[in-house]
Amino acid sequence: MSTRYTFLAAALAVGLGCSSSGPGGTSTGGAPGSGGSATGGSSATGGSSATGGSSATGGTSATGGSTATGGTTATGGVIGTGGQAGAGHGGGATGSGGAGGHPISTGGSSGGGGHAMAGSPGSGGSGNNGGSTGTQHWVGTWTASPYVDTNTSNVPPISLSNSVIRQVTHVSMGGSQIRVQISNLDGNGSLSIKSAHIALCKATPLVDSTIDTSTDKALMFSGMETVTIASGKEVWSDPIDFALPALGNVTITMALGSVPSTLTQHSGSRTTSYFQSNSTTVNAASMTSASKAALWFFISGIDVMADASARGIVAIGDSITDGRGTDTDGNDRWTDILAARLQMNAATMNVSMMNQGIGATNLSGSSATTAQSRFNRDVLGQDGVKYAIVFDGVNDLSGGASASTLESAYQDLITRAHAKGVLIYGATITPFGGDSTYAPYDSVRQQVNTWIKTSGKFDGVIDFDAVLKDTSNPPKIQEQYATWSQEDGLHPGPAGYKAMGNAIDLTLFSK
Repeated sequence: MSTRYTFLAAALAVGLGCSSSGPGGTSTGGAPGSGGSATGGSSATGGSSATGGSSATGGTSATGGSTATGGTTATGGVIGTGGQAGAGHGGGATGSGGAGGHPISTGGSSGGGGHAMAGSPGSGGSGNNGGSTGTQHWVGTWTASPYVDTNTSNVPPISLSNSVIRQVTHVSMGGSQIRVQISNLDGNGSLSIKSAHIALCKATPLVDSTIDTSTDKALMFSGMETVTIASGKEVWSDPIDFALPALGNVTITMALGSVPSTLTQHSGSRTTSYFQSNSTTVNAASMTSASKAALWFFISGIDVMADASARGIVAIGDSITDGRGTDTDGNDRWTDILAARLQMNAATMNVSMMNQGIGATNLSGSSATTAQSRFNRDVLGQDGVKYAIVFDGVNDLSGGASASTLESAYQDLITRAHAKGVLIYGATITPFGGDSTYAPYDSVRQQVNTWIKTSGKFDGVIDFDAVLKDTSNPPKIQEQYATWSQEDGLHPGPAGYKAMGNAIDLTLFSK
């Protein structure tokens, strides 16, 4: 069993006015555990090259990385080790954050274990970081970082074995050929998929379970409709012709066979999924009578085949990147706002946006969900990545981290990004004076923000602090940006996320 992203219940009850937390909420609270980190790169020579490193086991770091010599391979529909580099996971128990630490959401995450990077299979001659052989290459257009969540409020509403699950994703850049990544990275057994279909959801303004049946298509895996994904592995579907509009909503419907007891998921979906027991119907026009939960399971990426000049942005961070405080089914995270602006701007229409935020996670440290531990897979391992945005660190502050600790972690990510030719932008930590637990750490926050803005280490700066703060001492989020149903002084509401997304200088992504 992988413990890469395991979240223990003891770490999920840290809080300022929050009774429990897990990665489903966006938290900056509970500190993850002590799993290994990886700094090396891995590559798949039969397909896309992978830039992320494989995680070490037992809490040690891996500096070399492993190599996969083929794309994703299948024998009789069973996916093996091709295209998957380094599936090792570090150990480490979860931590609990600082004394009285407030997980920056209901459902914060903590974790322990290393982070493995999966290589992409071959097709189209693509390479991570935008490399290509020919005129096109794969570029990630949607992502959700996978992990394990043991918070009992973030479990599926039904048993997933022999069920159908429909999940909706909101892509950034469009195209005419796509592929889908399905993850069993943290499963303690094999994941069996009987069939999987994709279709467009055209519901607006909020997405729902409906699909445009005229767009429905079956996904194949090495030419087969069925696939069994081994424990600790991730697979890509075969490339499929599909008219994907920019900013479109893609529904992924899977008929599952057997599933592990430990599920790979992303609880901070902010999007409703639909669950039907004892069913194999994947092309129904709607699933309104199905059980519902705002959780994603197994899906972790969508790539689009794009022009050689196309490139991707990956944002890594905690709950404020994951979208705590946004509208469920509304796709109004700051990354969604930025994605829309990119697509409406002629100079950046070929730039995609990938969100790799996980609630309740830290910037620094070796536990599984810290930015340092997962940077190789979640950022450098994404196809076509050219830009990284690091918006992280508030949970470190609540745990008592010093400014120098955060600065050292930023420098580590900067060094790794530059080694792969990725431009990396630092986002300032937003104000939290309205949260009595976080407020005492404001002086350190301001020291860190000064370093981000003046050190010259990052390739550019996104000053979210300036966008949201008021004139209080310590600063609070302006009330117009702080308002939402569970206003906490820490997470913006929808208006705040919109202001953040609109404030980003688009010329950063023309470099």
